[in-house]
Amino acid sequence: MTNIPEILPKRQRARRVLFLAFPHVGLLDLTGAQTVFWAATKAMEARGLKGYERLTASLDGGLVRSAEGLELQTMRLSDCPLSSIDTLVVPGSPHMDLVLDNSVALVKWLRRASGRARRTASVCSGAFLLAATGLLDHKRATTHWLMFDMMSERFPSVQIDRDAIFVQQGPVWTSAGVTAGIDLALALVEADCGHDVAMEVARELVVYLKRPGGQSQFSALLRSQSDATAAFDELNLWIAGHLHQADLTVEFLADKASMSPRNFARLYKQKTGRTPAKAVEVFRLEAARRLLEDSTSNIDQIATMCGFGDEERMRVTFQRNLGVAPRDYRERFANRGLHELRGQCPTALPTAVPSGCAALPEHPDPR
Repeated sequence: MTNIPEILPKRQRARRVLFLAFPHVGLLDLTGAQTVFWAATKAMEARGLKGYERLTASLDGGLVRSAEGLELQTMRLSDCPLSSIDTLVVPGSPHMDLVLDNSVALVKWLRRASGRARRTASVCSGAFLLAATGLLDHKRATTHWLMFDMMSERFPSVQIDRDAIFVQQGPVWTSAGVTAGIDLALALVEADCGHDVAMEVARELVVYLKRPGGQSQFSALLRSQSDATAAFDELNLWIAGHLHQADLTVEFLADKASMSPRNFARLYKQKTGRTPAKAVEVFRLEAARRLLEDSTSNIDQIATMCGFGDEERMRVTFQRNLGVAPRDYRERFANRGLHELRGQCPTALPTAVPSGCAALPEHPDPR
């Protein structure tokens, strides 16, 4: 059955979204999600519909200094009736230890408010405040990857999903670090307002709609950049831009790096933790995942564009690394709007080709 999002009636009051502020709050945790709801409101109002009323509130009201030093004007939490809150958004802080040590009153309010709001969401380490209320007991949740161990130590009953961008457990949503709050907010907007509005917001903010909640918190290229030397950073960027080439062998890449094949293979694995062949495979896998999610190209085309050569080789790679076949991955993670349009007019849809993949003509029967 197709899940049709509930569209706001014209005369209905705007949904009230309350963003919780507190000393040392992470600025982007708060403002990233706020901007999504602001842009969604513009899009809804352009359609003659109500959007979101956005409030920022703290225990005492007034100015609250963020972790970055910017002061935010807030209303007092007690001035906002709990029954009026539709969505409660709890940002995180890079100083969550300190926040938790001074959060008794905040957690008490949050426990009461979350019981009245339609849904409660945390961004980044805001999940710690949800956990302190008991909302995450024996539930799957995520947070910033640097804080996984701290979460396990402080709240062992929380089932940490260490690989998710965001997690929904009924009315409770949690997201990974910082910018993942934008992904979470887009998912909330899509649930409320539909795919078209969420896509319009994503385009305005120049972000993807959307990294599925089950995707990894790290891209393969980001992993390589964080682990490798500057010399291999440059090579990895080149590899990511030439995935369609079939000759990305150790010998070829060693020549690009101006090294002997033996020395290159040894140093590359030492610096990145992967063999060159494995790195190429992972880069191709990530490019194929993006095409499965966001394009209408069929499986054979994607295999060719990303340098796998054929569907079977790509299938084996997906099974080995993700434990799922490409077709099943597409069914789970593909953009729902593309799924719906694919059945109506498959040949008229554009294909977004990641850098490094060779573009091919659209096939009349996308799979």
